[in-house]
Amino acid sequence: MSTLTDRVPLPVQGLALHAVFALPQRLRRLLAGPPIRRDDLELALDAQLLLRMMALSGASLTKGTPAEARQYLEASRGMLAAPALSGVLSRNLGIPAEDGPIPARLFEPANLAGGSPLLVYFHGGGWVVGSIDTHDAVCRYLARNAQVRVLSVGYRLAPERPFPAAADDAVTAFRFAARNAEALGVDTSAIAVGGDSAGANLAAAVCLQALENGPRPVFQLLFYPATDATTRRHSRDLFADGFYLTDDDMTWFLDHYCPDPVERHDPRLSVLLADDLRGLPPAYVATAGFDPLRDEGNAFADRLRDAGVPVVKRQHDDLIHGFVNFLNLGTRFREAVSEAAGALRTGLALRSRANVVDIFRPTA
Repeated sequence: MSTLTDRVPLPVQGLALHAVFALPQRLRRLLAGPPIRRDDLELALDAQLLLRMMALSGASLTKGTPAEARQYLEASRGMLAAPALSGVLSRNLGIPAEDGPIPARLFEPANLAGGSPLLVYFHGGGWVVGSIDTHDAVCRYLARNAQVRVLSVGYRLAPERPFPAAADDAVTAFRFAARNAEALGVDTSAIAVGGDSAGANLAAAVCLQALENGPRPVFQLLFYPATDATTRRHSRDLFADGFYLTDDDMTWFLDHYCPDPVERHDPRLSVLLADDLRGLPPAYVATAGFDPLRDEGNAFADRLRDAGVPVVKRQHDDLIHGFVNFLNLGTRFREAVSEAAGALRTGLALRSRANVVDIFRPTA
């Protein structure tokens, strides 16, 4: 059956999407339908409206082959685009690696002094799709609102490069940042890692591996992390379909990234299964109430806390998976990302050698 995606060009769909979100709340509620409640939680209107528009367009994270899914995601990111944030400069660079340079992009807030904190960021996409381009907006937003440099890493993707290629690239990228801190204008004592979904998994894996072979990150910013590829939790059944990331999507991603069930127990993938989490850096773990990954993300935050790691466990009850990519739509998604930016700014300020008073000056 033909869908809206087949009949209407994506740029036109993007204009329509932004127009819908600009409507008065009463009209947005009429379009979205009655409030959705599940597990004693109520979905945010912004999230429900977005899901309604996605259903009409036939959008999917796993359209066709991996190559086709990547192409669709790259093309559709323009639908969510807004004018580029002012006050953030960017430049592309290559991170030396055994199999060839790893693409990366460095975001730098204008007028940010040298010796500032750095966030090494790994994009989401199930280790199969996504890129530094699809996550350009959230990296710019974090850079400007947390007043940190952000190094976004384009690690190798499956199935062409299955597990542990992405995890290896993540470690390589972090070590590159630590070794080249001065050239990047970075304070070596204030380098964090972060990411969303599969990217958050990679960030946590970097922290684990750094325990045995430094240098170590000083903070981890984790948006709805994938933490256990071996166990099916209640939230995966509750939100198996209809909330952006689906049960079928999760199976598709894992089967491409790590098809061997035995390898899925490796802590570089299932970080929740690591024997000991003591010594990991402080963490801000944000999960979404209507997300199949919710329970494993919360379980990881609980294990960090039980291991004595300072952790903020923040479940956004009314949001869906992927909310960092929707910050240009409505207000609720941006609120969640803004909260995380504040946590990152605070966490890194406490570790930075820079003047703490200056760090908390108003942003442009």
